Amino acid sequence: MESGMPLSGRERALIRESWQRVSGSPVQHGLVLFTRLFDLDPDLLLLFQYNCKQFASPQECLSAPEFLDHIRKVMLVIDAAVSHLENLSCLEEYLHNLGKKHQAVGVKVESFSTVGESLLYMLEKCLGTAFSPDVREAWSKLYGAVVKAMEHGWEALPEGD
Repeated sequence: MESGMPLSGRERALIRESWQRVSGSPVQHGLVLFTRLFDLDPDLLLLFQYNCKQFASPQECLSAPEFLDHIRKVMLVIDAAVSHLENLSCLEEYLHNLGKKHQAVGVKVESFSTVGESLLYMLEKCLGTAFSPDVREAWSKLYGAVVKAMEHGWEALPEGD
């Protein structure tokens, strides 16, 4: 996977160490991430519908069993990326397909910057003082590589869509 800037051994260690502190409570920390996401961009709530039901509020969405399953899946993707830091390219096909799935439900590539901000916010809240500038930079690089792979799954759409 081409990330532009490969992760150094120290960055990989920082990511693993910080993820170990967060990954034990994936739903709890995922709720922090998605609460922040909906605070930053409330319109993203419209993308989440289960059984043709639109949620009236972020709180309703965040407590729905189907959405909690989505949170678990998101946290598993992060876990997979952390587990494969030395060989992110082995996740490339999976991430391309994940990008296609997100495009199919109406997610815009631009929304992933807000997701990235929300991920960093969650890590900062959960890690406290352990969330150093170096940890932030390492996670930003990893997230950038994941998003770049997902973007390759987007099909080219005609202008004006």
